[in-house]
Amino acid sequence: MAKFQFIKKQNIEKLPKTSGVYCFKKGKNFLYIGKAINIKERVKNHLQSPVFKDAVFLPQTDKIGYIKTNSEIEALLLEAQMIKKFLPKYNTVWRDGKSHLYVFITKEKFSRVFVGHKTQMSKSKCQIKSKIQIGPFVDSKALRQTLRLLRQIFPYRTCKTMPKRPCLYKELGLCPAPCVLKVQNSKLKKAYQRNIKNLIFVLQGKKQSVSKNLRKEMQTASKEQNFEKAKILRDQVFALEKVFANAQILQGAERLAAASCPEVRLRGRIEGYDISNIQGKMATGGLVVFENGAPYKSQYRKFKIKLKDTPDDTAMLKEVLQRRLEHTEWQIPQVILIDGGKAQLNIAIEIKYQMSKSKCQIKSKIQMSKIMALAKRNNELFVEGKKEPILLKNLPQETANLILRVRDEAHRFALSYHKKLRSKKLINSA
Repeated sequence: MAKFQFIKKQNIEKLPKTSGVYCFKKGKNFLYIGKAINIKERVKNHLQSPVFKDAVFLPQTDKIGYIKTNSEIEALLLEAQMIKKFLPKYNTVWRDGKSHLYVFITKEKFSRVFVGHKTQMSKSKCQIKSKIQIGPFVDSKALRQTLRLLRQIFPYRTCKTMPKRPCLYKELGLCPAPCVLKVQNSKLKKAYQRNIKNLIFVLQGKKQSVSKNLRKEMQTASKEQNFEKAKILRDQVFALEKVFANAQILQGAERLAAASCPEVRLRGRIEGYDISNIQGKMATGGLVVFENGAPYKSQYRKFKIKLKDTPDDTAMLKEVLQRRLEHTEWQIPQVILIDGGKAQLNIAIEIKYQMSKSKCQIKSKIQMSKIMALAKRNNELFVEGKKEPILLKNLPQETANLILRVRDEAHRFALSYHKKLRSKKLINSA
């Protein structure tokens, strides 16, 4: 089994930019293990934009380990092996009985393959007494996608009970239909069991061994002039290598960063800002927070603008940003998204560098925040450090959707507070 290579916590620039598995460690104890498309960027994300869970183990970490892999599937499978071997203390999501997943393979004449939770299997009234379990797997989506790809190479059965007629999976080439084969056809039964054995080995991280054995079987079949079998084995070898080399099963900030526009890297904590007022009256500012693509509503903040009743949105934005950045106890965002255009972007950049000079506590952190402003007209995105705006339609769909969602949520939040103040004033004046 592959071994971790370790570096000191402060030397993260030495981490590789390849896919693989990483860990945080204190002395001999493993605190947390994860997988990544880009190890260096993922570890940076933990350190620079920590979520609540990260804040628990990061202060204890004295070294970081990594293992490079040649593919995302290898990273997924290796992560499961390492979690099972080292039982890291803070992989709470994986060790939660409702969260960690296993691949179960029944020990039958025609084994069934399915995904489930370990606790569910132990509590169920399943009549199957014997089964192989492989895991734990954390990323449900990546696991299921991997199984779909492997099923094209090694077809298998998923049905709980054998149907009387073959289903659509047979027509798709994803199941050899043992319901039709019965048990009489020993040749096809043996081929099915070989597929299951290869599937198990691949999921256990033994892909190279499987590939080597398939090539040997192919050569033997060719010598015996069993060309039909040799062709099947050759296709399995090529398909297995292709899947491992090219499959993109992991989701993350690294995927967006590698997209057509590297200036927009949306990862970690995103703060969205908007101003709401009527001709400067009862002006409010809204701050919304998204972490890893999801709203973090307990971190939302409302601002009652103290500026005099003048319709100056840029001045109001300046006040809100100054007041927000004075809270050095608040977590610094990876991205600051403003509702506005070039003028709003410049104001935000000005405040950012003023605060980085005047507040030594946040100087190094705030400089790492990327500022963006989204203009409603044509959905142009102005990005700090880039001269020309970027059209959202030219960004990857996931990126564009997240930007719009943050902008719209900031608008909704600021407007709701503004309406609340207006209603309160009407009630008091009645």
